[in-house]
Amino acid sequence: MRQKVSNPKVDHILVTGAAGFMGSHLVDYLIKSGYKKVFSLDDLSGGFERNVNKKTIFFKHDLSDEYKTEKLINKIKPKLLYHLAADAAEGRSQFVPKSCTKRNLVSYLNILIPSIKNKLKRVVLTSSMSVYGSQQAPFAEEMYPKPEDIYGVNKFAMEKSTQVMAEVFNFEYVILRPHNVYGPRQNFSDPYRNVVAIFINSILRGKNFYIYGDGNQKRAFTYINDCTPYIAKAGFLEKANRQIINIGPEKEYSINELASLVLKVFFGSKIPKKFKPEYLPIRPQEVIEAYCTSEKARILLGYKTRTNLRNGIKKTIQWAEKLGPQKPVYLKEFELVSEKLPLTWRDNLI
Repeated sequence: MRQKVSNPKVDHILVTGAAGFMGSHLVDYLIKSGYKKVFSLDDLSGGFERNVNKKTIFFKHDLSDEYKTEKLINKIKPKLLYHLAADAAEGRSQFVPKSCTKRNLVSYLNILIPSIKNKLKRVVLTSSMSVYGSQQAPFAEEMYPKPEDIYGVNKFAMEKSTQVMAEVFNFEYVILRPHNVYGPRQNFSDPYRNVVAIFINSILRGKNFYIYGDGNQKRAFTYINDCTPYIAKAGFLEKANRQIINIGPEKEYSINELASLVLKVFFGSKIPKKFKPEYLPIRPQEVIEAYCTSEKARILLGYKTRTNLRNGIKKTIQWAEKLGPQKPVYLKEFELVSEKLPLTWRDNLI
């Protein structure tokens, strides 16, 4: 059953990353919940116009442009800001640190500062569990962040910047740390992130897929419909104000288990030998165990896991088959190159 968020009279809601995976689902949810004026923006670098809800007021916009961002925010004057725009390729971030910082931390400050000037009431910042680093899983919110990749460093800086400015300028905030969200509308042409999408797209293209390391890395996977309602609710619940909240199931799977499940959902018991995964050296700075406790989300947001991994993968495959196989889009160059660059990226293997 769809949970409606409260107070549909609120207007001047702005969602960033609205043509992307999570952002587009959030816009749809807010509009279906009765919100009449939902503004949205995306630079379409990882999102698609097909994802944009026709009832939203959409702007194609690059947040890294400070001047144009301030001009746009002075026009919209958002009272509630959901920030989901991100360059979220954790493993790739070590090789493009300047781009990662520009598209994450700098872009966030470019929109947050003029929003504060225009009397922002609350920001819901979508952060990442990458801020935890290699600490003992399951990760809990009271753990002090120890990020091990440039993306995680950026997300932690965004969190702390939000907290500091909220103290000085007196606005509300909620920081969310979803983990490994997957489902329909994911960017299947991205070869650097989203392991579920990469595995599915590889099979659709008739190729085997690759596993970094021994495949015993553990993750928890969140189906998009089990995440979106709680992002929406975080914008309105008073008890969520100034809280950091993990969002996702507590059941974890190894990458080997995930690979096996994707193949079984695709092919049943008769899996063609050509799709047997190939193992490659582990990526630099990859965290081995990364999953969280969801107790705080249950208490503050009423979080429930409704979709198990098998059913979520099945729904994602059904959507992907309608979309069709997607050709991976690789970067033309990296800011830094070394022998540690994964072969799949160096040689365009995915």
